[in-house]
Amino acid sequence: MGSTILKKVILITGCSSGLGFALAQQLVGNKKYRLIITCRENSFKRISEAFTETEEVILRKLDVTLDLNINEIVDEVCKRWGRIDVLINNAGVCFRSVVEHMDFESEMIQLKTNYLGPMSLTRSILPIMREQKGGYIINISSVSGMVSMPTMASYSASKHALEGATESLWYETKPYGIKVTLVEPGFINSDSFKRVLFSKKAQLSHELRGPHSEYYYSMSPFIEKLMNFSFSKPTTIARKIIKILEKENPPLRLRVTFDAIIFGFLKKILPVNLFHKIMFSLLPGTKKWGFINLKSTHHREQRMIS
Repeated sequence: MGSTILKKVILITGCSSGLGFALAQQLVGNKKYRLIITCRENSFKRISEAFTETEEVILRKLDVTLDLNINEIVDEVCKRWGRIDVLINNAGVCFRSVVEHMDFESEMIQLKTNYLGPMSLTRSILPIMREQKGGYIINISSVSGMVSMPTMASYSASKHALEGATESLWYETKPYGIKVTLVEPGFINSDSFKRVLFSKKAQLSHELRGPHSEYYYSMSPFIEKLMNFSFSKPTTIARKIIKILEKENPPLRLRVTFDAIIFGFLKKILPVNLFHKIMFSLLPGTKKWGFINLKSTHHREQRMIS
């Protein structure tokens, strides 16, 4: 009985691919932990084929944008194991769209998945951690949480929001023995760029070579190339996260890729205006931005509006 009580209960979201999948893979055989491996319903088949439910591992469908779903999972875990020691908010979605092309529906999907959902899950678990006088909340952010990029304004905004709230949370939970860390990856060598979504107007502009299409045609392959050249893989980052699980005083921010460390350093030492000038100069095709083929532009814009 005593040995089972010592096993920490870890709930991970967004486990169907990428970092979440890598974390689940590496933690599932660790006898120190009990796991709740979760993902959305439309991806559940992948985790159910990759992992087996046992007395120490459960697989569940979880949409972090649905409070009812969150409460059901948290209640079930508490009834089964009586505690939750670690929450890893990893679920996320990324839209590629300039600000002008983003619509309210896409914006809300982005914010609900990357910010509002993780905050709802955190709020649901905090009373449990507070009562047990300890716990650890790990929020997976991004280099976009400190450096915004064109065509990713909504994604950057959601990660900036997550960073701000998590920093406040660090102060609020410290007196209760609850630890908080923001994991900030940069470019990861994975195929996650294939799952990037376009807003409706962005998709139409991309297809019709409309306004801002040159932004998409330069940024999409640029980001794909950076990801393919990155030395950081989901498994590598997962190992770094697992290492800090047992740390007495883990950092508030953990930059887990080389580019994230470099971006953080440059932003710290360079004047703001100079930093943004350098960043703009490094982006591909910026000299052509704003110079689209003006033939039939009015017609294309009318189609986009309709």
